[in-house]
Amino acid sequence: MDLFKILLLLFFMNVISLCFAADPYSFYNFEVSYITASPLGVPQQVIAINGKFPGPTINVTTNENLVVNVRNKLDEGLLLHWTGIQQRRVSWQDGVLGTNCPIPPKWNWTYEFQVKDQIGSFFYFPSLHFQRASGGFGSFVVNPRSVIPVPFSTPDGDITIAIGDWYTRNHTALRKALDDGKDLGMPDGVLINGKGPYRYNDTLVADGIDFETITVHPGKTYRLRVSNVGISTSLNFRIQGHNLVLAESEGSYTVQQNYTSLDIHVGQTYSFLVTMDQNASADYYIVASARVVNETIWRRVTGVGILHYTNSKGKAKGHLPPGPQDEFDKTFSMNQARSIRWNVSASGARPNPQGSFKYGSINVTDVYVLRNMPPVKIDGKRRTTLNGISFKNPSTPIRLADKLKVKGVYKLDFPKRPLTGPPKMETSIINGTYRGFMEVVLQNNDTKMQSYHMSGYAFFVVGMDYGEWTENSRGTYNKWDGIARSTIQVYPGAWSAILISLDNPGAWNLRTENLDSWYLGQETYVRVVNPDENNKTEFGHPANVLYCGALQKLQKPQKISSASTRSIGFTSVSVVVMALVMMMLQH
Repeated sequence: MDLFKILLLLFFMNVISLCFAADPYSFYNFEVSYITASPLGVPQQVIAINGKFPGPTINVTTNENLVVNVRNKLDEGLLLHWTGIQQRRVSWQDGVLGTNCPIPPKWNWTYEFQVKDQIGSFFYFPSLHFQRASGGFGSFVVNPRSVIPVPFSTPDGDITIAIGDWYTRNHTALRKALDDGKDLGMPDGVLINGKGPYRYNDTLVADGIDFETITVHPGKTYRLRVSNVGISTSLNFRIQGHNLVLAESEGSYTVQQNYTSLDIHVGQTYSFLVTMDQNASADYYIVASARVVNETIWRRVTGVGILHYTNSKGKAKGHLPPGPQDEFDKTFSMNQARSIRWNVSASGARPNPQGSFKYGSINVTDVYVLRNMPPVKIDGKRRTTLNGISFKNPSTPIRLADKLKVKGVYKLDFPKRPLTGPPKMETSIINGTYRGFMEVVLQNNDTKMQSYHMSGYAFFVVGMDYGEWTENSRGTYNKWDGIARSTIQVYPGAWSAILISLDNPGAWNLRTENLDSWYLGQETYVRVVNPDENNKTEFGHPANVLYCGALQKLQKPQKISSASTRSIGFTSVSVVVMALVMMMLQH
């Protein structure tokens, strides 16, 4: 190779390095399909990703650009939602019906977004057609950049754990039950990482069920990231004989406190530091058991795995470690939730302390009191509501309708207080004020536990209590170190209050995470738009946007290819550069 070619090669390699110098890319290919599995000993259809249930863990670093090419091999439309990932300026990538058209069967579609200014523990799942009840979920880890300090020593290992209630009926059967106006009834069990319970009880657990085993080394400390990916059951998580040091929740570092167990509600994720400081005379139970129900009747709704020391001398045996003894004390779980505090001195995704955002001193611009009730009948159908409105999903995504000037897709008239008239079905959404500061009170007047999620933001949990919220309830708010997160529990007959800084333009889903209530209409959207159209605060719709509803005629047919992917950004530049290099070197 002559000197000219060597210099040319060095030049182009330097161009490539500059292309990737800003923020690197991570790539994943997801093939979503049905497989047959028997997590509770009964063969059933589950949703797998790349043939695995649960799906693979997405592992990225703050500010990386993530590209996930999804091939839908199901027999119905599909969207993947990234719970807790804020999708800064690109609600087009959020993966719910108000923001995206479904990926048709046999089609590929590529998600592309940046995990901008985030760290922490999250998960993803399919958001349509009750599909999460059949699987399709997986963990999502965002690591901090190496230059940002972390408020604890580097753990010896990092372990993701997905817990959730489970039915032996698949999602289509469960969906039909809801469509027919029926309750789902008690779940058939609880899965830990897609596996059923260890046979701790011969009566409650059938023989031959595959269970989760987590192998650890004595004396080491591990970070356990635990997500409740289930349908509607709150779960108490505990490990026999071991303390759980709470360290992070959904992207916020917490004040580190010891718990023997912690209630994890549907859609929530926590990180624990667990030191393997016990003797190894036997294995230890890992337990996830049903909460805020009649726990005597719900004994079968218990997931059991095994913590196995490498020098363990025997199998786990005996009774499971007890959960909280508070069947007649409804305040225990709430007081535990109130004890979770934001670590205001720790850095998050940026070097400045988390507490440098003084949320308690910001003036509130809008107040919404959102009340849910037990299911009601609307036009002969069983539905759930917020403020008397059961949400009807738009046939055309909200911001796509805005950009292409489609009228009549939704109404910006969601009520700030519960309606007094009969309930109704509407595509009614909240008109959020860009750069406003919104207070939302979630009032649960149902007899079931609820948890609520808002896409696009981490909100501040400032209060919760039993009874009806009033203006005087603000006197109890935590205005200093309330945890910032994206999913909050609301106890039966109680309220929870959150504060949201509306600095992320787009259309953002505000919903219950209880899958049955969500499916029946307990949701809305918050539309946040910068009124200055010359200010490019929101990215336009992606080049590969799917069209549906009123815009269906714009959708071109897709040529199906097993290797179909979309070249993007710096990656496409690098491919062109490398092609030029190879051509030059051949001459």
